[in-house]
Order: sequence, then C-alpha cells, then structure tokens
Amino acid sequence: MASIIPLDPAKRKASSALDDLAALVQEDLLAVNDVILSRMQSPVALIPQLAGHLIAAGGKRLRPILTLASARLCEYGGIRHRKLSACVEFIHTATLLHDDVVDESRLRRGNPSANALFGNKATVLVGDFLFSRAFQLMVEDGSLDVLRILSNASAVIAEGEVLQLTTSNNVRTSEQAYLEVIRAKTAELFAAACRIGAVVAARPAPEEEALRTFGLNLGLAFQIIDDVLDYSAEQARLGKSIGDDFREGKITLPVILAYNRGNEAERHFWRRTLEDLDHRRDDLEKAMSYLRRTEALKDAAERARHYGAIARDALGLFPSHPVKDVLLSVVDFTLEREY
Repeated sequence: MASIIPLDPAKRKASSALDDLAALVQEDLLAVNDVILSRMQSPVALIPQLAGHLIAAGGKRLRPILTLASARLCEYGGIRHRKLSACVEFIHTATLLHDDVVDESRLRRGNPSANALFGNKATVLVGDFLFSRAFQLMVEDGSLDVLRILSNASAVIAEGEVLQLTTSNNVRTSEQAYLEVIRAKTAELFAAACRIGAVVAARPAPEEEALRTFGLNLGLAFQIIDDVLDYSAEQARLGKSIGDDFREGKITLPVILAYNRGNEAERHFWRRTLEDLDHRRDDLEKAMSYLRRTEALKDAAERARHYGAIARDALGLFPSHPVKDVLLSVVDFTLEREY
C-alpha cells in the first residue's frame, strides 16, 4: 500500500501556515477574490461557467497570497497588489486549463477537469481568455516593471510546457532537464508573484532579488514534493488519485532516480509503463515498491529540502516581521505537506 513519506517534522504546526498567512492578508485576499469574480465575467456564458468550475474546485490561492504577503513584508500601504494578485491567479488558472488538455487529465483536485466536462476546445479558449484578462490587469497597473516581470513569467511558463513535451514519456530524461521543466512551469510564477510585492512597494533591488529567490526556490520545493506525493499520499489528503503521473507517463524526479538506480528488469518496467504506456494490473504497486527500494522518494524529498533551505535563507535580508515568520512556516508546510 502507499505510504506517507515522513518529511522534516521540525514544525508541528506547519500545516496551518497557509491559513495563518491568509489570515494576515485577509482583507486584501477578499478584495482579490472580488477582482477574480468580476474579471472572469463575460457575456459569453460558457466563459464564466468554465472558469468558475476550476476556481470553485478549490486550491490554496498560494500564488496570489504570496504576492499580498510580499507586499505586506515590504510595508506597502497601497492597493495595487490586489489587482496584481488576481493577475497572478489568472495566469496560474490559465496554465492549469492548458495543462489538463495537454496531459489529457480527467481529474483536477479530485474533481472532473474542465476539459472532461466542457471539451478540449472550450478549455483551451477559456484559458486564452484568462491570459488576456491577466494582461489587461497588468496594463491597468501601468508599471512597465510589473508588465516585464509578469509577461516574462508567462513566456517562460509557455516555454516550460513545450520543454516538457520533449521529456514526456522518456525515462532517460536527466535530473537537470526535469529541473528546467519545473523551474519554468512552476517556480518562475512563484518567483514573479513574490517579486512584484517588492516592486509595488518600491523597495531596493536587493530586497526585490531576495523575494524573487525565495519564490523561485519555494516553487521548486513545492513541485518536487507534489511529484513525491503522487506516489506516496492518500487520495483524500492529496486531492487527486494516487498514480496520476504514473498513468499519464509523466517523468518526475522520483522516477528519474529510480530508473537510474534500478536493475535492467526494473528499467524495462519503467520503459514499458511510462514510455509505452503499457499498464497491467498491480503495476502501480510495483512502481511504488521500486521507488521504495531505490529510496527515490526519500531522496527526492531531500532535494526539496535543499531548495527549501535556500528559500529560507533568502528571507534573512528582512528584519523581524510577523509576515516573515509565517512565510518561513510556509516553507515548512511545503516540505511537510501530505496533500
């Protein structure tokens, strides 16, 4: 049976870190939600219906919360960060819609994906609509620096999607190639979300860079742990079926480590299941046994802890602050989460 991989237990309350962070920026977050709801409206009924399906499905609003928290850490007293946080969430939501079409996913956070309900064409086009809304919000903000940061992040995300196609179903993918994919697809938006908090507050370049570094490495740790959880957590805690990545033939860090450390029989197994997508009964359990034998899950989690340590160090530039304390706890949550 699947097991929970024990990660760093240093902070017993890490699982509440996101709630604590959301509470610190509650007023701003409510305003962000209002912006999201108003800007996803359209006279074309299918657009708010499909976009609302994904947004209503849950999600932690982690990226916009990071923007709000970064601005608060930088002592920003205005309201520009609210629209920009909504912009970040629209970019993220658009990429989720496109991801599910490319991956042919049928579930998203344990619920039917948008493409499963509405079809691929509508899902791609609504994703495009949300990207357009994001750019409208950037233009309304009026800052060329903000436009540069978020438009660059959007371009890098798209590059990451294409790069992932080159590694898809290829068990010989290197760890470096995997890291390049998750840096582009996940970590760059984390970095941008944190960085613009410093930009709107007009903080000096070292603080802007520190928040970018924090977000980037938090994003890397977040994605690696997400890939570990696909082989190690219970469905109720993870919010999706265990083994989705396995069934779709995704090449993630645990698989890369297990393949490189496996014997020839095990390597043949990974080629059959992930390259040829030839799945047989009990293959998922067999995959998990190989991951355990090679300590691939344990060592992938250790890689995540490395990036988490860099993220923590990046905040050392900032003085003591309630937001800083909770952001450090978010790093612990990322490393210890079971869902």
